[in-house]
Amino acid sequence: MRIVLISTPIGFLGSGKGGGVELTLNSLVSGLISLGHSVDVVAPKKSKLHEINVKAKLHYVEGEDQISWQHQNYYSPVSIPDNSLLAGMLEKGLDIAKHADVLLNMSYDWLPIWMTINLDIPIAHIISMGSESLVIRNLISKVYAKYPKNFAFHSQMQAKDYPFIKEPTIIGNGFNLDNYIFQDSVQGPLAWVGRVAPEKGLEDAVYVANKLGEKLKVWGFIEDETYASKIEKSFPKGAIDWKGFLPTDKLQEELGKCRGLLNTPKWNEAYGNVIVEALACGVPVVAYKRGGPSEIIQHGHTGYLSKPDDKETLLYYANIIQKINRKNCREWVEKNASADIFANKVVNWLNKVIIEYK
Repeated sequence: MRIVLISTPIGFLGSGKGGGVELTLNSLVSGLISLGHSVDVVAPKKSKLHEINVKAKLHYVEGEDQISWQHQNYYSPVSIPDNSLLAGMLEKGLDIAKHADVLLNMSYDWLPIWMTINLDIPIAHIISMGSESLVIRNLISKVYAKYPKNFAFHSQMQAKDYPFIKEPTIIGNGFNLDNYIFQDSVQGPLAWVGRVAPEKGLEDAVYVANKLGEKLKVWGFIEDETYASKIEKSFPKGAIDWKGFLPTDKLQEELGKCRGLLNTPKWNEAYGNVIVEALACGVPVVAYKRGGPSEIIQHGHTGYLSKPDDKETLLYYANIIQKINRKNCREWVEKNASADIFANKVVNWLNKVIIEYK
């Protein structure tokens, strides 16, 4: 089939601003292409796809970024800026979709979901977050009543945020495993990876590393400078080794040298891409039992799960992380989260969406 895919309207692909959506998009595109499908990607200007995705056609759109719903009040109204990037991407995507089988939207926002009930073109949505906006939640409910197949979720825990969806489509996620080198060393520092923003809970990971007398290696785009500065001032000087945002090839090389990854979200993570990236390198994970990570990590086998916000239990498990056999981590990813496995799930779902319109 020919699939038109709309990227996130928050930062260009490769900037790190789009968080896990950027990695998910690239993995999905490569999986779809390997299965023989044709893919058009509509994305912000300056966007770059991974080198493996040269067969995908990239269409650029200029405009103003949307404000992430993670950083707005749950009851905030919809806000669309002048010269909206999202509107421009949707316009471009719909034009291309006239000669395609389906439009696949990866932006968590009101406009593309609203368009679903106003057009005859099949529009499918991968919902990338839990319920972060009342207006979007209510709109999903309205669209679901007419098109019950048009929404897919990364995990069961995420889908529970939308209880009106009785039989949610769960697609998980997938990764190009050739991009991740397994490293069997149990030595090395503790790591934390993600956008540096309040909902990611970095301070709890720094607390654990500091209690163990270690410097925490932190990789990721610093989205909130004030938040990062506040954490830095709360701990002894040098407690954090800021490594910045790195492309996958460089990140996995450094991450694989770590003995464990700490994952400390303060919100309901839809999936947990960085967890799977770590596992693919053989790095076990200690995380809060919240959202998608609680479905990925096998307690005692590929890492450990602590009660949400329980820093002391997190500390206890971080101190025994070397007990995990790193081969277990890689094996889980190979069996559950490859790009091909992910793409097959998405294709099976999209075929059901397309049938609704016939």
